[in-house]
Amino acid sequence: MAKQTVVVAGASGYLGRYVVSEFSARGYGVRALVRSREKLADEGPNLEPAVAELVDEVFIGDAADSASLKDSCKGADIVFSCMGLTKPQRGITNLQVDHLGNKALLQDALAHGVRKFVYISVFNSRKMMDSDMVKAHELFVQYLRASGMPYTVIRPAAYFNDMGMFFSFARKGHVLLFGNGMNRFNPIHGADLARVSVDAAEEEGNSEIDVGGPDIYTYDETNLMAFEALRMKPWIIHVPMWVGDIALFVMGLVNKPLKSILSFALSVSRMDNVAPATGTRHLKDFFRELAAKVG
Repeated sequence: MAKQTVVVAGASGYLGRYVVSEFSARGYGVRALVRSREKLADEGPNLEPAVAELVDEVFIGDAADSASLKDSCKGADIVFSCMGLTKPQRGITNLQVDHLGNKALLQDALAHGVRKFVYISVFNSRKMMDSDMVKAHELFVQYLRASGMPYTVIRPAAYFNDMGMFFSFARKGHVLLFGNGMNRFNPIHGADLARVSVDAAEEEGNSEIDVGGPDIYTYDETNLMAFEALRMKPWIIHVPMWVGDIALFVMGLVNKPLKSILSFALSVSRMDNVAPATGTRHLKDFFRELAAKVG
């Protein structure tokens, strides 16, 4: 039997690399949909693996340019998409990338007879629809549900690479947190989330999965672990939420792409984000590995 082909959209990102690795380990042919081929060859900033040698094909496309995605799914059996806007870019919106880019990808998958579409959205999305980022993700989810394509939507609580951002702040000597730092969440390692994602791709029918890592932390505990791994004295500055709301208003006037990121950060800082637990990898070990890497 010929091996099945999976398109991994966003293959050079944090989660995408682990998903490439997991599909490859299970015997799939992997087509990486990326903007840059070169990124696949290097380890990522948060210890995510280089995957160039695991990829069978590379398709160059840009979610902000829907036409560039045409025929990206030709001959594919499964599409996995974690393609999205993760950093502010002038002239590029979440609607363009997270919604319209994935919509174009899904339309191509439908045209080429793909049998399953797996998509990564956001945990607790219903409580954060005032965030442009979350709204764009969930607009696509609505389109996916109505498309007739068999699908799975996966909603992680947070990723370990998000915690890598806290680690980077700690290295600079201090961390700024919105709120009192007592909200709880359970971030998940990319390899653990990749296993959940590929399991879902292999299952029949439609499903929506909330998922988090094995350990629950407060934001303060998370950052204290980062300082501990660096052997640095902790310095956490708690910024009142009303200050963040003012900053969000000002950002909306001068920098809309950054406003979208700040809006999401404020939204997740207002609530607990504890999803059903899975996985075997622990954040404390991840921070230690990052500390060893930076010396």
